[in-house]
Amino acid sequence: MDYQKTYNAMELKTNHGTLIIEGPVTGEKLKAYDFHEDLTAFRPAFQQHKALIDIADLPEGRIILARHMDTVVGYVTYLYPDPLERWSEGKMEDLIELGAIEVIPQFRGASVGKNLLKVSMMDDAMEDYIIITTEYYWHWDLKGTGLNVWEYRKIMEKMMNAGGLVYYATDDPEISSHPANCLMARIGRRVSPDSIQQFDNLRFMNRFMY
Repeated sequence: MDYQKTYNAMELKTNHGTLIIEGPVTGEKLKAYDFHEDLTAFRPAFQQHKALIDIADLPEGRIILARHMDTVVGYVTYLYPDPLERWSEGKMEDLIELGAIEVIPQFRGASVGKNLLKVSMMDDAMEDYIIITTEYYWHWDLKGTGLNVWEYRKIMEKMMNAGGLVYYATDDPEISSHPANCLMARIGRRVSPDSIQQFDNLRFMNRFMY
């Protein structure tokens, strides 16, 4: 597969200053930026910074970030699904996962997440991919936002819709374990019918089980 990555950027004015939303960025560029200490949703900030640098340098890896001057305040990641997940079982070169999206509390409510996704999809190469995201309520910051699972789910769906991702049904046991969990995906316009069929097979792997 030809892993083309075309850099795009935009400015987003917020109450706390103007953000630059840009990407896909290289690991080298990411290394040169400071990483905000509040980006701790998945691991301590310094470890997450290193993880993003590693992802940025993967052939299929994509990091789109939001920065305030030289400090990263939000990001979204795209890479191949975890080898332990069913989505990797088809070994599909044209299926990538939106693995993480995070914005520091100070800039929440300023449409940063939506614009991270919009900038992601400005790259024409995304039309060659099926992009999936798996949403699990236990990853959501319910405590920090004061929202219940359904309110948070609605916000997540609207944000993902801004990037063209929509709800898809699946019998994946982890997703099916709670009604707020969901699979969302965007199928690029150049994805082949064979790949779409393969994706459908991955979504419903338990259909012939009794």
